[in-house]
Order: sequence, then structure tokens, then C-alpha cells
Amino acid sequence: MPDRRHPSILVFDVNETLLDLTTLEPLFDRVFGDAAVMREWFAQLILYSEALTLSEIYTHFSDLAAGTLRMVGETSGHVVTEDDVDELKERIGTMPAHPDVAPALERLQAEGFRLVTLTNSPPGPSPTALERTNLARYFERSFSVNDVGYFKPAPKTYRLVAEQLGVEMSDMCLVACHFWDTLGAQAAGCTSAFVKRPGNAELLASGVPVPDIIADDMHELVQKIIEKWARRPSI
Repeated sequence: MPDRRHPSILVFDVNETLLDLTTLEPLFDRVFGDAAVMREWFAQLILYSEALTLSEIYTHFSDLAAGTLRMVGETSGHVVTEDDVDELKERIGTMPAHPDVAPALERLQAEGFRLVTLTNSPPGPSPTALERTNLARYFERSFSVNDVGYFKPAPKTYRLVAEQLGVEMSDMCLVACHFWDTLGAQAAGCTSAFVKRPGNAELLASGVPVPDIIADDMHELVQKIIEKWARRPSI
């Protein structure tokens, strides 16, 4: 079995883990009269991204997000206009970073961890979301599932990162606030760290792998990562 005790590369999910998804809520409040519909839309977006992957069909995540918005509008009896779709894309493209992210990344970088990202979103023009939020400086590389044509949690998405970096799967830890993402990473051979952003929780069921680290916020998660995996010089 590979040594999974000391991963040195932290692979961060981007949407909601690093960037604040709740900034999309005003759109859903205006169109549907209920900001909580944002969670229904996002759940459907993930459901259909995984359905496409199982069906070996691929389209850009941004196009799927727009299509899912229209679908939720139709099923709930609300009119979704092209202006609404444009606003969704604009809001997704300008999501701010959670306030606990930059301090956490700086500390992890100082501890010697290599930091990269892996997102379902396709590559975009500069400035990217990470550049705009001033987070890009912490990451040596950013990966998109667009390069393999499968959405997370397909094993190929995590293997893409390992292959491009020339490392073993056991060298990587996936950091995400989505349990389906940490589950996929573990199944592919990575360790995982789960941060409980609001609206996300563990899946407790028989036979379902538990993340290696679980924390309520990024500050706690970083402390646990350092205590568990930071390499200390031998005396």
C-alpha cells in the first residue's frame, strides 16, 4: 500500500471551498423569491455534471450552470431570461474569496506544502478568479477538468494532477468543502481534508470513506494539516 501519511501537495477545490458561493444568492432571491433556491440549483448542477460524466458526455461547467438555471426555472414555474443567465455568469466570475482563505494558504505555503488547484470550471481569460482575488500567488499551478473532459469526482480528474506534476497519488491531499469531492479523491488514491462550509456536511453511511481531516473552517483545517502532515527536520 502507498504511504498516505505525509502528502506534500495540497490540491484545492475552488468553487465554494476558496470562493464564496453565497454571493450568488441575490440573483436567486430576485428570480425565485427565495435565496435558498441557490442550493437547489447548485445540487442539480453537480448532479448533472456527474450524470454527464457517467454518460461520457462533456460540456463546459459554465454552460451547464446556465442550463441548470433554466431547468430549475421551468420546474418551479419561474421565467429565467437571458439577462438572468448573464447575471449568473457575471456573479460566478466575480465571487470573492472567503476571508479565512488567504491566511490559511500563506501559512501552509510557509510550512513547505506545495499548493495547486483543481476545478470543474473551464479555463478563462485573465484575470482569472484566483488572480482577481489575489490568491493565484499561493498556487504553483491551476488545473481544470476541461483537460480530460470529465467532471470531478471521476478518477481521471485527480490523476490528471498527479500525472502533470509527476507525483504519486499518495503524495496529494484534496482539500474541499464538498463530500463528493473528497470521496472521489480518496477512491482515486489521495488523502482528503474536508472543510465544513455552510450548507455542506459529512455523509455518514456504512462503507463510505471518512476524510482524513475534518474541520469547521480553514483556520482549524490548516492547524490539523500541519499537526498531522508537516515535515519537521530530524534532530
